Amino acid sequence: MRVSLAGKSEFRTVNRKPLGLCLNPSPYLKINVSSGGAPLPDEAFLNVTVSGVIRPDRSHWLAMITPSNSSVSGCPLNGLNFIQTGDLASLPLLCHYPIKLARRVCINSSTLLIGFSCHLPHTNITLIIPVILSEISMMRLTWVSGDGKQQQIQYGSGKNATSVATTFTHKDMCSISVLPSPAKDFGWHDPGYIHSAVMAGLMPSQSYTYRYGSDSVGWSNTIKFRTPPAAGSGELNFVIFGDMGKAPLDPSVEHYIQPGSTSVAKAVATEMQTGNVDSIFHIGDISYATGFLVEWDFFLHLITPLASQVSYMTAIGNHERDYAGSGSVYPNLDSGGECGVAYESYFPMPSSSKDKPWYSIEQGSVHFVVMSTEHEFSEKSEQYNWMVEDLPSVDRSRTPWLIFIGHRPMYSSNSGILPSVDPNFVASVEPVLLNNKVDLVFFGHVHNYERTCAVYQCKCKGMPKKDAKGIDTYDNSNYTAPVHVIVGAGRFSLDGFPKNKLASWSLSRISEFGYARVHATKTDMLIQFVNSNTMAVRDQFRIVKGGR
Repeated sequence: MRVSLAGKSEFRTVNRKPLGLCLNPSPYLKINVSSGGAPLPDEAFLNVTVSGVIRPDRSHWLAMITPSNSSVSGCPLNGLNFIQTGDLASLPLLCHYPIKLARRVCINSSTLLIGFSCHLPHTNITLIIPVILSEISMMRLTWVSGDGKQQQIQYGSGKNATSVATTFTHKDMCSISVLPSPAKDFGWHDPGYIHSAVMAGLMPSQSYTYRYGSDSVGWSNTIKFRTPPAAGSGELNFVIFGDMGKAPLDPSVEHYIQPGSTSVAKAVATEMQTGNVDSIFHIGDISYATGFLVEWDFFLHLITPLASQVSYMTAIGNHERDYAGSGSVYPNLDSGGECGVAYESYFPMPSSSKDKPWYSIEQGSVHFVVMSTEHEFSEKSEQYNWMVEDLPSVDRSRTPWLIFIGHRPMYSSNSGILPSVDPNFVASVEPVLLNNKVDLVFFGHVHNYERTCAVYQCKCKGMPKKDAKGIDTYDNSNYTAPVHVIVGAGRFSLDGFPKNKLASWSLSRISEFGYARVHATKTDMLIQFVNSNTMAVRDQFRIVKGGR
């Protein structure tokens, strides 16, 4: 088997083999699917037994394909379609891409036994993805169903909200005439119906219960969630990470696996059990579906325990938006033809309109500005004009902390084949941050953790000092420049650091899976980078202003 040059998974190459002819099919060949006799829950392990295999071979494999009427014929001429994903392996096996694949687990002369773990709906609600968005006294809930008729949220003490259902089709996906994109062609998967409804009349920092669905399609379990603190209140706790993706929960393989994602999801769930997480920020490279649309289902199922209980805010990344000819700043093919459509459908952030995924929100003592590094950011562009209007309007007596969020960084010590930092982005936006006294900047894209001094134009304008506990502390009572932090350590591989020639602005560098947690009061922010495997704090620093 050839190795995938895309560095993704064995699944990306195993289905490139030419489809072999079966001249004498066994009359005894049978397939049995069993879940152990119990009714199927939303998630289950299935035992798939293939019997009657006369000559078992180590090269045999079993794939799950959906929908059931998909073509299972060979398409050797479609091999060129995979080049844009970075995969230079041999020709594809099937015209329609399998969504899961497993090698044999045990085998004898007659039996092939393989286990799958998958999301198996027992009602028409095909996927539970409550994504709660903060809007003053309202929270938006989003979920996916196989039924497009109106459904409801029942919440609080007898309140109801009716959903609006939307969807998208393969016609909404991007492609180029010479080379069909995965999203437009062999990676397409019907998303079902994306329902959204707003729960109104909520109080900040309060817990509520809800369920969603209808009598005709069934109801979800009752779920408990907590609203974030009101803007201007004294305290906020949030978690932030980028570049997460998803991974199978069993030995099967699928497209573009990120093993680190499961540890991050589990660790953040553990954080939430303490009651000290008001919001989660996922800042770009969300699912890594890259045109293989069923991967969104897998990702959304992974984050359901998180996004169903606290507000889950996102920023768009290159793997959600970029595609040649689609209007993205970078004319690469990183989204596999999704060009932001799937992302904006699943994560309706409080932006002004479609394909303008920049917004600002306030929670507790923090004003958050979330930009799109994949849309035009140059001076006089629509997004630039929005930034220079929003940032000066912040009432710093109400929300003293100003945090800026995007996907691609302005500072990174990583030295890969492709540059991590776009000098045009830095030249356009960095002066805006300094002029408006932004305290802290979070980026992803580079798959590690890195923290800077208070930096501007590659020069340290301010250095932290150790407090009584030995924690690096930046004093913003006399503001000098923003502190930049990369938190892109939630995915399948990690980026390292050069062993020498490090810039003076780089103060802390960690190449481990993890996330940052932030505790902000009116006068103090504590930022900690947590290793998701051990839950150990690997770096921490404070930013203070005013009274301490």
